[in-house]
Amino acid sequence: MSGTLLDTEAVIGCPHGGRVVATTSPADGVRLAGAAVVTAAHGYAVTGCPHTVDDVPTPCAAVRWTAPDTGVTVAGVPVLLDTSAAQCLTAALVPQGAPVVQAAQRKVVVR
Repeated sequence: MSGTLLDTEAVIGCPHGGRVVATTSPADGVRLAGAAVVTAAHGYAVTGCPHTVDDVPTPCAAVRWTAPDTGVTVAGVPVLLDTSAAQCLTAALVPQGAPVVQAAQRKVVVR
């Protein structure tokens, strides 16, 4: 699997327009132009999701990523790519669709 390496500056949203942000970052992580490369070990939160089901607010709250087996790791943990499988989840862990990764300005491609 190939794709663009994700960092904490990547613009990622939930399928309903909320913003996805990495909530944890290891102090010894690898950085690209000052932004930490994100891995499967990071936590990810969603803010500002307006999703409702039958007029009941059901916002995305977190994202669960599955890191591809590229062989590229940071501190032994697989890195995430813009092509990595992921699922946005409610606070009750109900799947709500895949996050949307916008094109990154910095390009590091893993092949």
